[in-house]
Amino acid sequence: MPRPDGRVPGGRVSGKKAFITGAARGLGAATAKKLAAEGAKVSLADIDAAGAGALADALNAEHGAGTAFAFALDVREEAQWIYALEEADEAMGGLDVLVNNAGVFIAGDIEALAFADWKRVMDINVDSVFLGAKHALKYMKQRQPGSIINISSIAGLIAGHNTPAYNASKAAVWLLSKNIALHCAKQGYDIRSNSIHPTFVDTPLLDPLRAQFGKDKAEEKLTRQIPLGRLGEPDDIAHAVLYLASDESRFMTGAELKLDGGLSAM
Repeated sequence: MPRPDGRVPGGRVSGKKAFITGAARGLGAATAKKLAAEGAKVSLADIDAAGAGALADALNAEHGAGTAFAFALDVREEAQWIYALEEADEAMGGLDVLVNNAGVFIAGDIEALAFADWKRVMDINVDSVFLGAKHALKYMKQRQPGSIINISSIAGLIAGHNTPAYNASKAAVWLLSKNIALHCAKQGYDIRSNSIHPTFVDTPLLDPLRAQFGKDKAEEKLTRQIPLGRLGEPDDIAHAVLYLASDESRFMTGAELKLDGGLSAM
């Protein structure tokens, strides 16, 4: 049970106020559950407003009213970012953790990929990180220390032959995270920025591959590339977000965490 000051005994992010994009399912939902369980208030932002609302209701039922809030957000739209962050800051009583998790995967080699699909991947995967950090810093500066956590991918460090948009977008997230870290340090903010680089994780992001090859064949094809011999689980990533959101990581900024089952070691 929380103490009178609102802190949760043993909660690694007790008192933190987090804004999470793509929070209705997958990595975003796992992150929201993990942070709430460890004492944070969480704002769940997603284009799927109903899904975000349902998860917020469940978290409030489990951890107490006022733990979670839901907001509709198309991460490509600057005006929606400005509105959602303002509302989240007011609802939670501050903002000190931003998790840029929303993302999309579209395959297709450099000759086959439509330019519209290239732009869609860049809009969702890269522009959202820029907009989130740009507008969240207004609030995060008021509640330091703070942490910006950007979900990139091992595909931002290792290229594939048929994923030019995804590779380029996730590489952009990687270096943008470092740029944000250096900017905050230069300004004297106690706000860090880091990126997380998962390999294949068992989320709906893999559904197009499952649809193309069949579930068993697709997952066998993916796990064959991972030395540990299994797909990642959403909680594998959520644990890393928890560390970066907590004050345990206060001396870590401009860095990347590779959660790839050993793939990049080969």
